[in-house]
Amino acid sequence: MNRYCPRIFLTILAAFFVSSAAYAGTVHGTVINRTTGKPAPDIPLTLLNPTAGMVEVGSSKSDAQGQFTVTSDAIGMGPILIRATYKDNSFNTFLPPGRPEVDVDIYETSKDPKSITPDSHIIIFQPSGDKLIGAEEYHVQNNSNPPVAYFRTQGNFDFAIPDKATLQQVSTISSLGMVVPQASIDKGKGRYAIAYPFRPGETSIRLSYELAYPGNAASVKLPAAYGGLKMLVVAPPGVTVAGDGLKPAGQEQGMMVYTHEPLAAKTSLTVLLSGFGSPQAADAGGTQGQQGGQEGNSRTESENIQAVPGRLDDLKWPLMIGLAALFALGAIMLSRKQVAVAAGPAGELEDAPVAPRKSSAKAAEPAAATGAAPTAATANSVAEVNAQVSARLDSLKETIFRLELRKQAGTISEEEYARERARVEKLLRDLVQG
Repeated sequence: MNRYCPRIFLTILAAFFVSSAAYAGTVHGTVINRTTGKPAPDIPLTLLNPTAGMVEVGSSKSDAQGQFTVTSDAIGMGPILIRATYKDNSFNTFLPPGRPEVDVDIYETSKDPKSITPDSHIIIFQPSGDKLIGAEEYHVQNNSNPPVAYFRTQGNFDFAIPDKATLQQVSTISSLGMVVPQASIDKGKGRYAIAYPFRPGETSIRLSYELAYPGNAASVKLPAAYGGLKMLVVAPPGVTVAGDGLKPAGQEQGMMVYTHEPLAAKTSLTVLLSGFGSPQAADAGGTQGQQGGQEGNSRTESENIQAVPGRLDDLKWPLMIGLAALFALGAIMLSRKQVAVAAGPAGELEDAPVAPRKSSAKAAEPAAATGAAPTAATANSVAEVNAQVSARLDSLKETIFRLELRKQAGTISEEEYARERARVEKLLRDLVQG
């Protein structure tokens, strides 16, 4: 009997994907203007698939009560990004699989720079052959009351990169870890800006650039676009880092951390770097599943925006110290998770299961031995689910990275740290449980 179990499982799995493709999922929601606290009518909505190149999977418009309903085959099979357009701004809401109800938030906008407060600046360096890769991250708080989104079409967040550096990508990261590529506005002489509606709460701005690294050494001049920001410089072990006022702060989760007193606006810090650092693995697809939708001025959406890669993939693994046991437990639960289908009264799929991460490989072996082969549609569907799970795990690792660095920089209280840590752990449990 045991020799038939793999084939039975494969048959059930194939039937599940065929049946799930035959029924369209439905999502119902309400668009709420969080500035006024009232439902928002006549708001155009677009549903996008973030794991398939932001392809559109549905659209709608809120009614007089701010409510909307969208039916699509893609709903329930993976994460969905809901984009609401309001006064030339796009506000994105993340819809995880299996959730039929959602509130979509929009905000009135303000042009007052005091609506946001940058509070920390993290700079990460990584040698890569004859290049030095820099990745910087700013944390910005919007504590406006009443809550408004800060936005200006000509650019509302400025940043500068070192001399002779080549800007690669810019992105924003919401409190949920959603990466949203941004178009950069070149202001000349290494100065740039983005036009992005900063919602109430925390937003991170991430940028990356390349510098020449001849002879495994470089002098990097870091300009300060904003004054009074707590600063951290991070590099892998083996890279020597020196600069006036830089103080070693020990090793944080496998990386060497240095602190510096806040700089005054329009000043700079020169950092001397040398050495290869620890051997690094090549980035093998670490960017998959992390593309986000353009959120900001809707008139810039036609521009060619490059997808933002995740933080250097080799930096992720040391960051798992402290949550290694939790992630190991998650991996075990994922490998044992059974496929379960729950049909609603109308035959619609109510719960989107998470397939085991290695189920396709394990199922294929007995299938080959018995002469049966999974269909291409089944294999593709399993691969898509696996990619979605992997992308979410990568997002959680990125969240942990930023959380630990904020703790090191002293920009987060112990209470906030504990609350955010608990939130990340809950996200992991939700992911494991499907």
